[in-house]
Amino acid sequence: MRSVETTVTFLEMLAPPTLRRPYRSQMQQIALLRAQNPPTHFYRYLYDTVGKNYHWVKRRTMQPHHLAEFIQNPSIEIYVLNIGGVPAGMGELDFTDPENVELTYMGIAEEYFGRGLGTYLLTELTELVWSRHPHRFHLQTCTLDHPRALVMYQKHGFKPCGQQVERLDLIEGWPHFNED
Repeated sequence: MRSVETTVTFLEMLAPPTLRRPYRSQMQQIALLRAQNPPTHFYRYLYDTVGKNYHWVKRRTMQPHHLAEFIQNPSIEIYVLNIGGVPAGMGELDFTDPENVELTYMGIAEEYFGRGLGTYLLTELTELVWSRHPHRFHLQTCTLDHPRALVMYQKHGFKPCGQQVERLDLIEGWPHFNED
């Protein structure tokens, strides 16, 4: 099994930010819907579509019954960004500790890049989290994520609170790792 080294940056937000709503005139027929008790095949479709270029592998290695148990846990909330009725992105929030909410996954499908949807999705998820008054909202990103991810998180008010180097085991044949 091949592995790759990545630098993980931990970020947190300790108070609600002042957010500017993204310009929406170009975002016709946009909806953010919670997927309640999603079947594993639908979750895997979202996870693979959004995460394939960023080596999202943790949920791919889970057995179907364990994945179903996890994603159908009431403390895990999965949101699907829809454009014209088509899934275009996802966000996964972990409310297991309601005082320390984690954004575990967030991303946009490649076909929808360049439309401001990442900003839109992060703004909506941030407002949703802070409407429940946690003490802390946190996430982690790494050098395998989209090159603008870290900057976007910081522009939205997340502050770095730690960093570490990790090795990530890659799944053979998926995704195809570009070593350039």
